[in-house]
Amino acid sequence: MTVTPDQFSARGEVSDEEWAVRVDLAACYRLIALFGWDDLVFTHISARVPGPDEHFLINAYGLMFEEMTASTLVKVDLDGQIVSDTPYVINPAGFTIHSAIHAARADAGCVLHTHTKAGVAVSAQANGLRPLSQISLLPYASLSYHDYEGIALNEDEKPRLVADLGASNFLILRNHGLLTVGGSIADAFLFMYVLETACQTQLAAQSAGVALLEVDAAIVAGIKAQVELVTRGMGGELAWPGLLRKLDRIDRSYRD
Repeated sequence: MTVTPDQFSARGEVSDEEWAVRVDLAACYRLIALFGWDDLVFTHISARVPGPDEHFLINAYGLMFEEMTASTLVKVDLDGQIVSDTPYVINPAGFTIHSAIHAARADAGCVLHTHTKAGVAVSAQANGLRPLSQISLLPYASLSYHDYEGIALNEDEKPRLVADLGASNFLILRNHGLLTVGGSIADAFLFMYVLETACQTQLAAQSAGVALLEVDAAIVAGIKAQVELVTRGMGGELAWPGLLRKLDRIDRSYRD
């Protein structure tokens, strides 16, 4: 089946609160594509729909991230079942990781997962992310790891994934990629910006082929002691309006 963005509009079918989340989530998909962190039609970003129902928004399977709009996002329940009128489908297997986290973490307003070259490369390193730069210290404040168990299709993996993530906002999926959890879409995106940049910086430093200087352990420990301050005040809401203005200058169709 060929999936293409069409003229379907969900604007009149949802609440104003849900529409606002849809616009932000579509913007997040566009930004991931703009920064070059997408992987064709694969990987996912999910966001919680405001209200009492355990419903979430995720991408229409088969659309490129650069094509995502507020209306092409699909509303699903925790089982990945579509619960709204839409001409699109989702990849149920792709929601395995997201559903596990949303079910376990009431604070998970957005779950963002990538397969970038830098993220996968660092995830394959035995020591993972190293404290080599100032920006690498920010993930250190709330960083966990989850060992690779194959393609995320196994429901039995969910409790182990949730246990490994714990209360962290940054997760490195070994041999797989990166994941961030934010209370808002803005925070999840900024967390990913920080984690991805730290991975890129690490690979650039390692490519020089010289001994690397890690940040002093006492400084790293001090950063870890500030987990709540760092993870709740990293500036997602401060940076987000500017990112939306950037997108608007390029193409405002994500708002449709």
